[in-house]
Amino acid sequence: MKNLLLLILINVCLLTSCGGENKNTIEEVIDTTDSILNKGGVTKITKVQPMTGIVVWDGNPNANSGAHTLEFSYMLFDEIVSEKGVYNWQVVDDKLNAIASRNHQAILRFRYAYVGKTTSVPSYIKELPDYEETKGISENKETWFPDWSHQELKDFTLEFYEKFAQRYDDDNRLAFLQVGFGLWGEYHIYDGPFELGKTFPSKEFQTSFLTKMDSFFVNLKWSISIDVEDGNVTPFRSNESLLNLSFGLFDDSFMSKEHKSFNEQRFKFLELNTRYQKAPIGGEFNYYTQYDQENVLSPSGPYGESYESFAKRFFVSYMIGNDQYKYQTKERIKEASISSGYKFEVIKFEKVNGKSLLTVKNIGCAPIYYDAYFSINGNKSTKSLKTLMPNQESVFTINYDGNEDLIIICDKLLSEQTIDFIRSF
Repeated sequence: MKNLLLLILINVCLLTSCGGENKNTIEEVIDTTDSILNKGGVTKITKVQPMTGIVVWDGNPNANSGAHTLEFSYMLFDEIVSEKGVYNWQVVDDKLNAIASRNHQAILRFRYAYVGKTTSVPSYIKELPDYEETKGISENKETWFPDWSHQELKDFTLEFYEKFAQRYDDDNRLAFLQVGFGLWGEYHIYDGPFELGKTFPSKEFQTSFLTKMDSFFVNLKWSISIDVEDGNVTPFRSNESLLNLSFGLFDDSFMSKEHKSFNEQRFKFLELNTRYQKAPIGGEFNYYTQYDQENVLSPSGPYGESYESFAKRFFVSYMIGNDQYKYQTKERIKEASISSGYKFEVIKFEKVNGKSLLTVKNIGCAPIYYDAYFSINGNKSTKSLKTLMPNQESVFTINYDGNEDLIIICDKLLSEQTIDFIRSF
C-alpha cells in the first residue's frame, strides 16, 4: 500500500507540474486500487456453524429443524466385537452415514455400563471361566458392571480404541469422541457397587488408558468427563502430569444448582482456561430436576444465569439438550446453538503487493478445533483459524490478490457444510 501511495503522489506531482491535466485519470486509479471486489461473507450469522451448538440424540425427530449440526449416540462394544480379534465396524459406519445424510456430524461415546442394562462387554470375554461381572442395583434397577480385574477386558479396551483410531481418526463424519468408564462412561458409579479394580478400572489401568488414548488419536478430538477430578476414583489428583494430555472435557450436569460450588471447581482443577484452547468443552444439560430442564434455556437460566453467559464462561462448543423441544421453541434452541462455539468476523480487508490481508476476529465463545483457512480461488491463508481464540483478532495473509469470492475451507467438513463469516469491511 505504501508503494502504491508513493506512485500516486509522484503522478500527482508530475501532472500538477504539467498544468493539472488528467485529474479524472488520477481519481480512477485511486478508486480502482482501493476497491475490494471479492464477494463472500454474511451480514449476520443466522445458521448454526459446523461442530457447534445444542446437540440432540440421533433418533430425535427434531434433528432436522435447522437448529443443529451435531447428533449424539451411545455405542456398544459388543456390537462391533463378539469374537476375539474380529472387528465388524458396520454398525458404526451405518450410524455415521445416517447422521451425515442429514448434513450433521456425530459425537459418539462407547459405554460398558448403563443403568438397568447388561454390559456391552464382548461375549467372548463374558464366556471366559474366570471372568465374573457384578450384578448390582442402580437407581432401583438391576444393573450389571464389568469385571475390571480381568486382564482380557483391559487388553481388549486398549486394542479397541487403537483400532477405532486407525479407522476413524480422520473421518469427517465424526466431530468428537467421548470416552470414559463407569455408568454411561461418565467416570463415576454414583449409585451402585463401586470397587476400584473390580467394577471400575484401577488407577493404574486408567493411567495407561489415558496415555495411550493421547497417542492413538492424532486428529480426532476426544474428551472425558469432568468427574475425573475425583481423587477417590481416578489418578488425576495423585498424578497431575496427566493434565498435560490433550483431552477435552464434558460436563454431564451442566447448569445445575450446585454448578458453582461443585462442577466449577472440577473445571478449575482440569485447567479449563488453557485446556479449551486445544480441545473442546461440551456436556449435557443436567437432569437433576425437571425444573432445571425446563429452564436451562430460559432468559435467566434456572438459577439466575443464562446459557449464553455459561457458554462464554466455560468456552462451550456444544451441549446435549435432547429434551429441550419439550420446553423451548425451535427458534430459541437455534439461538442457543448459534451462541455456542466459534464465530468469525472479517473486520478489515486490504490488498498489498499481491497479497490479501484479512483482519479477523473470533466473536464466538470457543475456537474451532480443526484446521480451517480463508481462501480465494484455491489460495488459502498461511495460518489456520484454529489459532484464533475467542475475543481475539489477528491478520491472516493469503498470497494472492484476485477478486474471486472469499470463503472459508476446512477438510473436516462434510461436502455440503460451510463455515460462515461476518463481512464488516
